[in-house]
Amino acid sequence: MSFPRYPEYKNSGVEWLGEVPAHWATLKLKHLARIRNGRDYKAVEVESEGYPVIGSGGPFSLASTYLYDGESLLLGRKGTVDKPLYVNGPFWTVDTMFYTELSEWASGRFLYYYATCFRFDMYSTNTALPSMAQEDLANIQLAVPGPTEQAAIAAFLDHETARIDALIEEQKRLIELLKEKRQAVISHAVTKGLDPDVPMKDSGVEWLGEVPAHWDVVAIKWLSVVQRGASPRPIEDPRYFDDNGKYGWVRIKDVTASNGLLSATTQTLSVLGSGLSVKLEPGQLFVSIAGTVGKPCITQIKACIHDGFVYFPELSIDPRFLQIIFESGLCYQGLGKMGTQLNLNTDTVGGIRIGLPSDDEIENILSFVEKELRKLDELSSQADHAVKLLEERRSALISAAVTGQIDVRGWQPPAGSSSLTEITAGEPA
Repeated sequence: MSFPRYPEYKNSGVEWLGEVPAHWATLKLKHLARIRNGRDYKAVEVESEGYPVIGSGGPFSLASTYLYDGESLLLGRKGTVDKPLYVNGPFWTVDTMFYTELSEWASGRFLYYYATCFRFDMYSTNTALPSMAQEDLANIQLAVPGPTEQAAIAAFLDHETARIDALIEEQKRLIELLKEKRQAVISHAVTKGLDPDVPMKDSGVEWLGEVPAHWDVVAIKWLSVVQRGASPRPIEDPRYFDDNGKYGWVRIKDVTASNGLLSATTQTLSVLGSGLSVKLEPGQLFVSIAGTVGKPCITQIKACIHDGFVYFPELSIDPRFLQIIFESGLCYQGLGKMGTQLNLNTDTVGGIRIGLPSDDEIENILSFVEKELRKLDELSSQADHAVKLLEERRSALISAAVTGQIDVRGWQPPAGSSSLTEITAGEPA
C-alpha cells in the first residue's frame, strides 16, 4: 500500500522530525496535554466492581474510585518509560505513571500513536531504573495538524494497525503450533518408536504409557551414574579466569543461549583448582538443575560445570537420545512444575525411567527426529522473521502517518469494515 506525500513541506526545526507538512503547527506536548502524576493505589484497591488500575503493562487491579474519567494518554515515569498507553473512561493509574488531561485541540488516539514514536532515550535517565521528568515530557516538540486531520490519521492507523496485528497474531499462533508439533514429534519418537505396527506393552511408567514390546524400561542411573557439577564456584576468584583459557566456564545463561549444543561460553578458565575438577569433554551431556531447570545440553567444547548442573560420566547410549527425552519435558512429570519449581538433583534425575530401544533403533530415531525438527525449525524461523517484518512495517507506518510523511486525508475504510473509535483501559488495536 502506497500513499502520496503532502503537496508542500517546511522545516520543522526539530531534528527528529525533519520536514513536516507546511500547514502543520510546531509546538510542545504541554500545549496539547496537561501531564499529571499518578498515585499509589493501595488505599483504594478493591477485589471487584471497581475501576481499572493501570500500570505500564496495562490494567492489573481495581480501585474503588478513579483519578480521571475520559480520554487520556498514559506515559511511564519510572521503570518502563517507553510504552505509552491510551485510555478512554474512568481509571486510576499508579505513581510510576503519568496521565494526561487532553486539550480540545488534541485527539487522544492520534497523540497515543505519536507517543509511540517519541525518542524516550533522549530524555530518560540512564540508570538501572530509567525515569522521565515531567518537565522533559511536557517540552517534547511536535508538529501536528488540526483536530479533524488528527482524527483522520488516527482512524487510518486504527484500521491499518489492526490488520497488521491480526497478521502478527496469526504468525505467533503458527509459532506456538510448531512448538507443540516439535514436542509431539520428540515425545512420540522416544515413547512409541517409528514403527506404527510394532506390538506394544504397558511400561508401568505414567509419562511413557505403552512402549514397543521389545524395548527395555530402565532408570537413567542404570545407564550411568549421575553426578553433580563442582562446588564451590570460582566466581569471586579472578585467578581462574583467562580470555585464552582452555575450558569454558558454563553458566545457566550459556546453556539457555546454546539451543542444546554448547559451542562457546562467556567466560573461560585457565587454572583448574580442586573446586573445578568437573571437566567435560566434547560430546558429553549435562542438565541444569538450577535457574532454568531441566534444560539439557551437549557440549562441543572442553568445559567445566558448576553445581547447578548434573552430568553422566559413564553414559552407555548415544547422549543425543537422552537429550531429546529431557527436551520433551514429559519425563519430568511428577517431579514438580517445569521452571524454577521443578525439583531436580542426582537422585531424581537418576530415578527417571525411560524406554530403551537397541542402539540401531536409537540411531534411526535420532536421524528421523533431527530431520523433522529441521523442517519445523525452518518454518518457525520463517514465521518469526515474518513477525519482525510486520512489526517493523507497523512502526514505520505509524511514524510516517503521525509525522506527515504520508498524506492519508483521502483514505476511507473499505466497505463493510469497521474503524475503531473507542478503547477502554488499553491501547488501540
